[in-house]
Amino acid sequence: MTGPAAVPPKVRFGVFELDLQTGDLRKAGILLRLPPQPCKVLALLVSRPAQLVTREEIREQIWGNDTVVDFEHGVNFAIKKIRDALSDAAETPRYIETLPRRGYRFIASVQNVGAEGVCPDAGVAIGPVSVQRAASLRKRWGVAALAGVFVGLIAAVAAWNVSGLRDRLLKAAPVTITGSPPRIESIAVLPFENLSGDPGQEYFADGMTEELVTDLGEISGLRVISRQSVMRFKGSRKPLPEIARELRVDAIVEGTVARSGNHVRITANLLHAPTDRHLWANSYDSELADVLALQGNVARSVAGAVRIKLLPGEQARHANTRPINPEVYQAYLEGKYYLNQWTDEGFKKAAASFRRAIDLDPTYARAYEGMADVHIFVALWGLRPAAEAYPLAKAAALKALEFDDGLAEAHAVLGQTKLAFDWDWSGSEQELRRAIVLNPNSSTAHFYYGLLLTAMGRSDEAVRETRTALELDPLTPSMNVQLAWVLYYAHRYDESIAKLKRTLELAPDFGYANMELGWNYAQKRLYPEAFLECQRAVNLMPEDQITLAGCGVTYGRVGKRQDALTLLRRLKEVSTRSYLDPYNVALLYDGLGDTDHTMEWLERAYRERSASLYCIKVEVVSDRLRFDPRFLDLLRRMNFPQ
Repeated sequence: MTGPAAVPPKVRFGVFELDLQTGDLRKAGILLRLPPQPCKVLALLVSRPAQLVTREEIREQIWGNDTVVDFEHGVNFAIKKIRDALSDAAETPRYIETLPRRGYRFIASVQNVGAEGVCPDAGVAIGPVSVQRAASLRKRWGVAALAGVFVGLIAAVAAWNVSGLRDRLLKAAPVTITGSPPRIESIAVLPFENLSGDPGQEYFADGMTEELVTDLGEISGLRVISRQSVMRFKGSRKPLPEIARELRVDAIVEGTVARSGNHVRITANLLHAPTDRHLWANSYDSELADVLALQGNVARSVAGAVRIKLLPGEQARHANTRPINPEVYQAYLEGKYYLNQWTDEGFKKAAASFRRAIDLDPTYARAYEGMADVHIFVALWGLRPAAEAYPLAKAAALKALEFDDGLAEAHAVLGQTKLAFDWDWSGSEQELRRAIVLNPNSSTAHFYYGLLLTAMGRSDEAVRETRTALELDPLTPSMNVQLAWVLYYAHRYDESIAKLKRTLELAPDFGYANMELGWNYAQKRLYPEAFLECQRAVNLMPEDQITLAGCGVTYGRVGKRQDALTLLRRLKEVSTRSYLDPYNVALLYDGLGDTDHTMEWLERAYRERSASLYCIKVEVVSDRLRFDPRFLDLLRRMNFPQ
């Protein structure tokens, strides 16, 4: 009687799976092309993980001792083809390490699956592989494997039964590494790799990354790095421990996204970055309509893997999802993609995408939230008059909260509008505190709250809050400058200067850092240094009205009156091309010592609800202005607490 057929032998490492009978190499289930000879070399290397395989052994087992071909060229070609397929690099290897003049070593953990077998014609037997042994031997950089990437789908038909909702999410069995888990208190989600085979789907992979960041950010007890900082590593070949050090996190999530029509597959794996220890891996399949359930499932899985216990409210929020029209979700992700370009053109395209999502589904709260972000950014950047942009931002945020009161970003935008436009100080604080409760990892909410606390003169609180924002977004130059800005208004000039110098190491051409250095030096009466830094800022951003005003004020204070007047003329010319914030003109006049013109433009800023006027109480203005009855009356009309 014939027994059951042997299971085809396969090995898995990272997101890859190699079938040793057919020679098929797959990445997250997608077939890659690898020529026969490189396949044989790869099979030999994975059969002996963490061990040196000499070039002589490769020649003997793959080419044969009596080969007449150029072996040196052949093996170099094979290794190059393998590295290309695995997206590996000789300088920072994740899979194949070169030992010069000796041979090669496969440094990733390997899992043997199925019966023993060989790659076609390779003559390489594959025996059991010890993941623990490979990990203990590996001393240099190498990403630990996704030990069980997508073994097979199991039907996970969840009966949520809300208005007939049925979760059709299909989830592969997860793989975890046993043993005492390390303590994980902070995490970064690296940009997911787009495996769709279509560069036009990059926005989708980026969107999946950002949505997972948001979902994880809502989990208390876990610090999650913001999208802005992690996107700096998109396509990076840096070793994960090095990335973790830069982001100051304990763990890294990395993965892939493959979309085919309305079908989505996500693979994700979690690593303890300092030790390069693999903690968890899983694959998920879903139709696009159920992608919200998929995202929540991934977030819950990661939380479980790092031993974070979800609070009852967090459990409910990640579980209660509804199907979504794929066209609506695609338009929403496109809007987020354009929004994150941070350009005037990007904001316009983002608004159009969010509007399309709203037209398709007028109840989709996240699209309104995205629209609110668009309007708040164009106001903060001075691209539109505040009196035009802020009411639109407020209306969109309120509409988003009408459909989902749990959207942290919408509460944050509402808090910012109450701060900068309504001058509703207590209402702003209430909304921003609510946003932080909903998402303790929202760098935006902490950033806005720092602005409010600065405007209220609560300097120590403002510094603490902005430091929190920076911990969540450590590599974005604007967030580093923001902390320096808060330190400046707290009169902590030396600390501000140190932070600005660090920012310029991160981004040497970030002119706002030079401008703020000029402010600090002027306060310390280091006038030549102040003038020099502002010259650099103006050279870097000659058309930016904030720079023209901020450096014009400094020029006036350090005795460079003619230079200040030149910047005043250039600043007023801005109005011929775009919106000119009158607050900027007022500050420059104050730097020139012209009180009447200062008050004239401050009154204009009041009438136009300038997006910058909320800071006037703590603004570094001349002493004579602070005692002017017109200035005191302005503060009274803005409802500042006494």
